[in-house]
Amino acid sequence: MATYLYRLGRFAYRRKGIVLAFWLAMLVLAGGAAAAFSGPTKDSFSIPGTPAQEAQDLMAERFPNAAADPFNSLSARYLFVAPEGSTLDDPALGAAIDETLAAIRGIDQVSESATSTDGPGALASPSAAFDGMVDQLIEQGTPEDQARANASAVGPLSSDRTVGYVDVPIDGDFGDITEQLREDLNDAADPARDAGLDVLVAGSVMQDVEPPGGAAELVGLAIAAVVLVITFGSLIAAGMPLIAAIIGVGIGVSLITAATGFMDLSPTVSTLAVMIGLAVAIDYSLFILSRYRAELATASSREEAAGRAVGTAGSAVVFAGLTVIIALLALRVVNIPFLTDMGRAAALTVLIAVLIAISMLPAVLGLMRSAIFKGRIPGVRQVDPEHPDRLTNGRRWANVVTRIPAVTLIGAIVVLGVLAIPAAKLELALPTPATEPPGTVTRDAFDVTEDAFGPGRNAQLIVVADGQSVAEDERADAFAELADRMYTYGDVSNAQIVGMNEAGDTAQILVPPATGPIDEATTDLVNTIRGAEEQVQTETGLNYGVAGQTAIEIDVSDRLQDALIPYLVVVVGLAFILLMLVFRSILVPLTATLGFLLSVAATFGATVAIFQLDWLGLATNPQPIVSFLPIFLIGVVFGLAMDYQVFLVSRMREAYVHGESAKDAIISGFSHGARVVTAAAVIMMSVFAAFIAEDMAFIKVMGFALAAAIVFDAFLVRMVLIPSVMALLGDKAWWLPKWLDRILPNVDVEGEKLAQHIEARELAATEREPAVTR
Repeated sequence: MATYLYRLGRFAYRRKGIVLAFWLAMLVLAGGAAAAFSGPTKDSFSIPGTPAQEAQDLMAERFPNAAADPFNSLSARYLFVAPEGSTLDDPALGAAIDETLAAIRGIDQVSESATSTDGPGALASPSAAFDGMVDQLIEQGTPEDQARANASAVGPLSSDRTVGYVDVPIDGDFGDITEQLREDLNDAADPARDAGLDVLVAGSVMQDVEPPGGAAELVGLAIAAVVLVITFGSLIAAGMPLIAAIIGVGIGVSLITAATGFMDLSPTVSTLAVMIGLAVAIDYSLFILSRYRAELATASSREEAAGRAVGTAGSAVVFAGLTVIIALLALRVVNIPFLTDMGRAAALTVLIAVLIAISMLPAVLGLMRSAIFKGRIPGVRQVDPEHPDRLTNGRRWANVVTRIPAVTLIGAIVVLGVLAIPAAKLELALPTPATEPPGTVTRDAFDVTEDAFGPGRNAQLIVVADGQSVAEDERADAFAELADRMYTYGDVSNAQIVGMNEAGDTAQILVPPATGPIDEATTDLVNTIRGAEEQVQTETGLNYGVAGQTAIEIDVSDRLQDALIPYLVVVVGLAFILLMLVFRSILVPLTATLGFLLSVAATFGATVAIFQLDWLGLATNPQPIVSFLPIFLIGVVFGLAMDYQVFLVSRMREAYVHGESAKDAIISGFSHGARVVTAAAVIMMSVFAAFIAEDMAFIKVMGFALAAAIVFDAFLVRMVLIPSVMALLGDKAWWLPKWLDRILPNVDVEGEKLAQHIEARELAATEREPAVTR
């Protein structure tokens, strides 16, 4: 591989116009595709094949006019809170609410069913809607006390009649949401506000679906620029990795944006792609540019130096990128669509970063030629991080590690182990209004609803009972019996049949738990209800499922936890094989993966301590960790951890193959690569840490977790634990059974075949020179 990349590097340097024109065209075409095909982004946590999704699909089939996707339907909720000492029944307040409802009916995108003043979907004040429900239940033969209890469990008016809400269905999709629509919906509440009511306008239509970012990327790039300037001592050289990263991420994000016109993608997809794409793109270009500067000292020309840099450091970049891509694409194993999309999008940006580093960067070097390391900064010494004769900090540290490897190994394990302790208290939950930051409209509406109606109003479950196998004259009794059984399965405040389909063979039973959507008791209730289905089917003939947003969120979290071990097996297994190809060793990949597990455990511990347990008081909204963060974090961190493993240890492997002892190879590898690996780790950590300032909880926690993982893995695992283990193993670190050595293809990451190729070419050129006559 090194030989092929060497030729690619020389070609790109020599044919810089063609290569740069190609990447410029790619950027323009990708941007044009984004402008032409972009569609709306949306959050969707549904998972095909889960019990909740099957129940939701059954409800959509049997109740086509009533069932709605709890995640993807558009609506606005107006929450009215009466001033102190008043109720919503006060005539003046009631008139103000009616005036607000009239204004809502005049908004174009409000569903037609809600624009009439009477009918099934007509908007009504909370008081009128509640009283109408009570009257209807009494007319159906329900005793008045039970009718009021049933209406209170599902109705839009609190028991003290001081808080009520109106749900307004909105036509269209998320792409149809405009700021003008939000302003119109919010302005419609002005009559109620003017009358003294506190009105919160929430719901899916009011949520910002645009991806976060912008400022975070700029902060990350600014810090990366400072580190690059210190590393190279040159403004021009420092700008090269930044330009490569911006172009690569620009192409990747543009393609992702274009894809939103053909598939449903979450707004976090592009944010995570930017986060990971920026970090790896800067690092990959940094490694090749650093190697290029080192090769200038011995190469016969700048073109030759570019070829050698791409052939050696570029080989490490390709395999490091492959480990990241494998880890991201393997998220498909989890079988959760939105997580698969995140992995694919991030993998795309990593692939583009690799291709740009090995092709566009040498073309830029050909364009800049001798000017690449000019523009020196006064006061910043231009240091070659790979100078073989300089006593660098990397060489000093390598001398310490190889002298007392047992001490440094134990020290690294103890530190990582202590950091991992809080991980034992890890709690997981999907993002919901309950996890939104206090002070946001969504969170305030959630809290007001919980205080006025009880925790269960935000966590209502819908049991969809299928009675097709029950005799027609027995179905009503079977449905009623099933509703009564709900009280025996857990703490249920009320259970009632709220809907029957036209055929009379399917019923919807509303089951509001006494606890909130992220409480463990609610999860236990769902599991208990599902566990009783076999007995219910035997005794009554009914089959049923539990639907609703809360049930779907529970299933998503369960699927994520169940998929964690299979995912680890796939990712670690594939990467282990890849690392065996790179290092021609069994023990080096083994220690690399074990070290990764330690760094992940420490990352989980630190994340739980800060964002869940609020140990340092830094979290403004301590909450359970987002349930899909652990598996996504494992995938990303594993790929990035192997980046540093490949970059650092491949230099050790290169020195060992070229004749140095195992101990000297460790020292040589550190002296050549530690400074640039440190710079790369600081850059990547800074890019990730900048996203901590974002408002979106998942992005904030992910940014912290990735930054912490880089610190733990790059500085404790790759620079302390791994060289300590390798020093203890000595030559055994590079042991590979002969039979396996024959089977595995030799990819020549260390450039041994490349060196032979260059030597043979130079020898042939010398022999072709005419003899000098005297």
